[in-house]
Order: sequence, then structure tokens, then C-alpha cells
Amino acid sequence: MADDPRAAARELVAGLFPQAVWAMLGGSVLTDRRTPGSDLDIVVLLPDDDPEAPQRDSRRFRGWPVELFVHDADTLEHWMAKDAAQRKPTLIRMVATGTVVAGDPGDVQRRCAERLAAGPRPATAEELDRDRYGLTDLLDDLTHATDPGERQVVAATAWVTSAHLLLTGAAHWHGNGKWLLRELRDLDPGFAERWVAARGEPDAVEAVAGEVLDRVGGPLFEGYRVVAPRPPKG
Repeated sequence: MADDPRAAARELVAGLFPQAVWAMLGGSVLTDRRTPGSDLDIVVLLPDDDPEAPQRDSRRFRGWPVELFVHDADTLEHWMAKDAAQRKPTLIRMVATGTVVAGDPGDVQRRCAERLAAGPRPATAEELDRDRYGLTDLLDDLTHATDPGERQVVAATAWVTSAHLLLTGAAHWHGNGKWLLRELRDLDPGFAERWVAARGEPDAVEAVAGEVLDRVGGPLFEGYRVVAPRPPKG
């Protein structure tokens, strides 16, 4: 049996980063979502311009798989802004919901919690049209696919794409893997249930993808036009 996660995180941070301004243990390891495979997600803030920041370090410590996310104030803000631009608040959430295991983070948790609650910026009309067009194209391929293997592959792509488009249209956070389903459940539990049930069933995927398109303005093909910038002359 692994050590207590808080104690393990404190010991590891003290040994690796005695100069840390603060450190937080995040992730599911301290929640009811903890599993035997849960790891220690630790965000560490170092003094400004510390040469050890930024870095990501994966290791094992006292029986725990560990992911260390090491930053100074500037790099922490940079990577949180990058996450927010991609609508995937991984680092923001770890700080907002983490447990302090070293130092004093001041008001950073409150600010991250507010940022998390506010959600991502709304998609522009151009972004939404691009994604509507992409899913419309996938559905057209799905409708007309005759090769069983191709039909399954297109259905799998449309299944994931439809989830991201629904979240984008609702100005809701996205996620990868398990977090994609968690964000869908947070937004619309009924749709999330239908979406999970559709996996691997091309006809059912077609139905949920069509539902998503209807909710974000409908299919888009005719009239869709994008003007690309000209490349610089040689």
C-alpha cells in the first residue's frame, strides 16, 4: 500500500525543490474518483527565473506514480493562458482545486477558481463555422461510406468531434480522455449518456452528431468560404 499522498508529496517536494515558493497536490488522488492507478499531480512554483523552471517530470516515489509541473510565476501564467486558449484548463484546475503541500500560494487558488468558473472565451463565428463544416463533412462521409472499416473509423472520428463541437458551442471547457466525458456530463448529462451509448454504432453516432449540429446552427456546406493568406514571396 502506497504512503499517504499528502505526506508523499510533501516529502518529494522538500527533497527536490527546497527553494519552492509553494506546491500543490491536485488531481483525483484526494477525491472519490481515486483509483489504484491514480498518480500524484504536483504543481510547484519556484522563485522568479529559477533555472529549473519550467519543466515536467514523470517519476515514481514511494509507490506512487508522480507528475511534477514545475514553474515560476511567468511560466505558470504562460501555460495557464495556453491551456485556456485551447479550452482545456488542466493546469488551472490543478491549482484551483489542489491541496497545499508546501509554502503559501496566497490568492492564486482563488484567482484560478474564478478563472475555472468563468469558462473559456466564446468561440468566434469563424471558429464555430469551421467546426460545423468539419462535422458536416464527416457526416457526409459516414452517410456514404460503403467500406465497413472506413465507416467505423469515420464514425469514431465524428463521435469525438461532435463532443468537442457541443462544448465549443456552449462556451464550455473541453477535455481529453476521461475529462471529455466529465465536461459533457457537467454541461448536459442527458446528452452525455446518449453520446456514450452511441460509441461504436455508426447509426447512433450519426444521430448524436446531427443533434449537435442542430444545437450549434445546423450543418454547414453550401456558402462556406475561407480566404487564406498568401505565402510570402520567395
